[in-house]
Amino acid sequence: PYRKAPGGADVADEIHLTPADAARELGEVYDAAYEGSQLLEPFDRESFLQGQSTPLMFGAALANIGVRQLLDAVIALAPPPRARPSETDGSRPVDAPFSGFVFKMQAGMDRQHRDHLAYVRVCSGRFERGMVVTHEPSGRPFATKYALSVFGRERETMEEAFPGDVVGLVNASNLLVGDTIFDPAGAHVRFPAMPAFAPEHFAVASVRDPGRSKQFRKAIAQLEQEGVVQVLISENRGDANPILAAVGPLQFEVAEFRMDHEFAAPMRLTHLGFSLARLVKPVDLATVGASSAIEIARRGDGAWLALFRDIWHVRSFERAHKDIELIPLDASDD
Repeated sequence: PYRKAPGGADVADEIHLTPADAARELGEVYDAAYEGSQLLEPFDRESFLQGQSTPLMFGAALANIGVRQLLDAVIALAPPPRARPSETDGSRPVDAPFSGFVFKMQAGMDRQHRDHLAYVRVCSGRFERGMVVTHEPSGRPFATKYALSVFGRERETMEEAFPGDVVGLVNASNLLVGDTIFDPAGAHVRFPAMPAFAPEHFAVASVRDPGRSKQFRKAIAQLEQEGVVQVLISENRGDANPILAAVGPLQFEVAEFRMDHEFAAPMRLTHLGFSLARLVKPVDLATVGASSAIEIARRGDGAWLALFRDIWHVRSFERAHKDIELIPLDASDD
């Protein structure tokens, strides 16, 4: 058990008791906790390493309870760097020349400079600040002069990094989530893109102040680049009123807050009644868009999506139009 420190300013006192002492001192509280613990499955490290299970830990950061135990568990349980699956050569061993994977983009961390920061996980080899790497999607060189170690709002220059480390690359507006970068002195490599969850919430975004239309468009593009929301362009609504697609409503709240406070381009959201999206092949805008219960929109990669209210509308369309294939965006959406 813990004894709470005022306001979480200090680490809470830990009291180590035997089961018998805990039962005697805590009484029914201990009995209930013990009975609850018997309902839990024991931790299976192999299942965890295979990505099939996640250990659950309890604590309270504000009260400074359990924080150390959580960090100790991360150190003890996290697997070491290992070969990463590659689309070009099967897998990339950690001792191969440098390669990295962009897993996150963030802008506006320094509002004075409007910087773009790409978070790159080093997958193989040694990263050295200033090295010129190849941006795999474009084949163009990319300089890494401004490389940082980022922890919250703290930034430190990172001179070198190794597999498992995360490097923050500044002014990396040409990089996107899922991109691979690598040392051109080594073999060409391309890592699989990050899986994307199918959106279930859709809303039309429009600028509140027409005088901020330019800022609105740039901000929407930035949010899409970071993966805050997916941006769809409807045939009926046009570029000025993009459809924002999200897995959960919280994404809309984050987007609204940033549009207002970070980009100074407040937007108005009009929520739509759709809950499913399907890739359309072949693209038949006239047929798919003929129904008032369906809306068709183009994704940033050029793919066309049909938006449906529910699975019953999907099945009804499939029965009526057997020549058009509707492809789920992920397995859980089928």
